[in-house]
Amino acid sequence: MPNAEFIFSDVQKTLSSGSFTWETPSNIALIKYWGKHGNQLPANPSLSFTLSASATKTTLKYFPVENKSSKIDFEVIFEGKPTESFKPKIAQFFERVEEFIPFIKNYKFEIHTENTFPHSSGIASSASGMAALALCLMSMEKEINPEISAAYFSRKASFLARLGSGSAARSVEGPMMIWGEHPAVKESSDRFAITNPFEVHAVFKDYQNTILIVDKGKKEVSSSLGHQLMIGHPFAKARFDQAYVNLELLIDILKRGDLKEFIKIVESEALTLHAMMMTSSPYFLLMKPNTLEIIQQIWKYRKENKSHLCFTLDAGANIHLLYPAAEKEEVLNFIQTKLTPFCEDGEFIQDQIGKGPRKI
Repeated sequence: MPNAEFIFSDVQKTLSSGSFTWETPSNIALIKYWGKHGNQLPANPSLSFTLSASATKTTLKYFPVENKSSKIDFEVIFEGKPTESFKPKIAQFFERVEEFIPFIKNYKFEIHTENTFPHSSGIASSASGMAALALCLMSMEKEINPEISAAYFSRKASFLARLGSGSAARSVEGPMMIWGEHPAVKESSDRFAITNPFEVHAVFKDYQNTILIVDKGKKEVSSSLGHQLMIGHPFAKARFDQAYVNLELLIDILKRGDLKEFIKIVESEALTLHAMMMTSSPYFLLMKPNTLEIIQQIWKYRKENKSHLCFTLDAGANIHLLYPAAEKEEVLNFIQTKLTPFCEDGEFIQDQIGKGPRKI
């Protein structure tokens, strides 16, 4: 069994009531994963920046129960209010992870969670949220079995988080994560993410990320459905092959600090992601007119100012700007004077590459 290492069998010890709290950042993929198979396994490897300020804070309160149920008993309180709409996805997550942490059947839970960023802001709250919940559950496992190592703790947390949301696998550590098996990356795996094991040039260690809020509305097509539409996609194999090549190229670019090549890879990956959506069956479009206008403005600014500003996109209309810290003042002035008119309510979020989660 490939996942046998993560099955926790000693459930003799029952904890008294308690809680754990983790603050876990979201992440932005530079090499995109789009398409999956099996039980939340990626069709291609991905590489991401862990963010710093854009995070989910989750407190998991647990209470032992005498009579076990086939379903995990839990409540979700989001930003101080009971939130039923979050429960189906979390219930599915508990079903998927029960095999690996069977002690959860001995408890009922209260999940108190809040984000440091607005909902529907183009930041992957499912990634930060599921990673935070997985880390809280691993804190319970560590309490039951103190012998587990820090490396095992992080690896299993990533493994569990993936079962809730694929991209959550990349939010359990930082500053850069690789998820998906790749022959050039030792110990890389489809089952969990690992920290980028290669040298990274100093210019990337404080890289800036500004998120432009183009559209706060709910996506017309969910990421889950978008992933499914890669099955049988006429260009799927070419896309998967491209991601393998681009990841290896990006690893070398990050070592060398080559900003021009970084821009080429990152922007190509973003546009290719959306090209896959536009050529799915059925096809769909998540970019908005203002998304395209901002991209044109970025290209114009970069050419006129010899800047290293570039963009990436997740599965939505909002834009992540990426640029060296040395250009922060000039880029923020450009954002405020030229780009905010294309943002909903003029809104943007300032962030940068971060180190990963913290236990509170």
